[in-house]
Amino acid sequence: MSPRAFFAMAGFRTLLCTRFAAQFSDGMFRAGLAGAVLFNPERGADPLTIAGGFAVLLLPYSFIGPFAGALLDRWDRRRVLIVANLLRGTAIVATAVSVGLGFAGLELFVLALIVEGISRFVGSGLSASLPHVVPPGTLVTANAVATTLGSLVAVLGGGVAIGLRSLIGAGNTGSGWTTAVAVLGTLVSAAIARRFARGALGPDTVDEPSDAVLAVARGLVDGARAALGAPSVVAGFVALLAHRASYGISLLITVLLLRFTFTDHGLLKAGLPGLGQLAAMAGAGILFAGFLTPRLVRKLGRRRAIPGALVVAAVAQAGLGLPMQLPTVLVASFVITAAGQVVKLCVDSSIQHDVRDEARGRVFSLYDTLFNITQVIAVSLAATIVPLTGRSVPLLLVATALYLLGAAGYLVIARRARTE
Repeated sequence: MSPRAFFAMAGFRTLLCTRFAAQFSDGMFRAGLAGAVLFNPERGADPLTIAGGFAVLLLPYSFIGPFAGALLDRWDRRRVLIVANLLRGTAIVATAVSVGLGFAGLELFVLALIVEGISRFVGSGLSASLPHVVPPGTLVTANAVATTLGSLVAVLGGGVAIGLRSLIGAGNTGSGWTTAVAVLGTLVSAAIARRFARGALGPDTVDEPSDAVLAVARGLVDGARAALGAPSVVAGFVALLAHRASYGISLLITVLLLRFTFTDHGLLKAGLPGLGQLAAMAGAGILFAGFLTPRLVRKLGRRRAIPGALVVAAVAQAGLGLPMQLPTVLVASFVITAAGQVVKLCVDSSIQHDVRDEARGRVFSLYDTLFNITQVIAVSLAATIVPLTGRSVPLLLVATALYLLGAAGYLVIARRARTE
């Protein structure tokens, strides 16, 4: 089925618009927070501060994930999308006020953690709901369309936030107002989600115990059991784990280079505008991967597409990342992000296709938990040894090796599964 055919499906269009509004808000909030914490002339930044910022963005995937998974397989997903968006909007306003007042450290991180934690209910709910609005045999293409366009909208939201910040101001007040605008996306997302009928997004059946606390506590175990029952998912987890760790290391290095080392290079900019250009290149890579992945899967199958993408990422990391020059880093961002998105789309479709609906939310939550903890650990370890300038050849070589190890691990597990 061609990507255009999905837009004729009313349910898919509505879910996609819900995703667009939510991810536009995500992009604005994260760019506003990055500007406030990392590129604010009224605040300092060092590798550990940047690692803390990554933790704010990623740890909610890990701590909220098990709760989101169990509850998404228990609660009406339509209702989750509505309520979570409204709660997230309230938390965004509180965070924006804190940024404007100059709060830093633990207070600001806790508020940002709340925002990102609630976002997990929205993101996991959108992923778990997709099979309810498209035919089963079209999940790879439908997921590529939804995830790719949603990621691009998030990049657009980040670009709007950077543009607003340049107009309003780069200090605490300007950063606070920029962050606050993100609330609009959450309100629109909740309003669109209300158009679905109750129960339209699942779960179709509930295999949870009657005690909600017990259901939450069992979420990770059930997700692990369901994932282990699908060898394609296990192999994909290994590939994504390697990608997350490597990508986290290289992103930390890139942010430090933009902040402390790079200078403007013609039309290419350093600082926060450079981070915006990096996001734009990543967005272009996501778009390219969205068009490429369904064709790769049809021609090569997931078992070849995933390790192939990791090898391409390794080559780009070594060939384009190691020179540590602004132009090559931007090109590396395009290639590495595209390769990573190919892997993610393949693994997403494996979960949606090979895991039963009543356990799908918990597997997606396990997915979030494992890989974002991995990225936080990788970034935190790298932050303890990377110089403030960001120039570290050994760390980039480690990142390159991780991609190759991920490809090898995927092939070993996939081959063993085929022989059993």
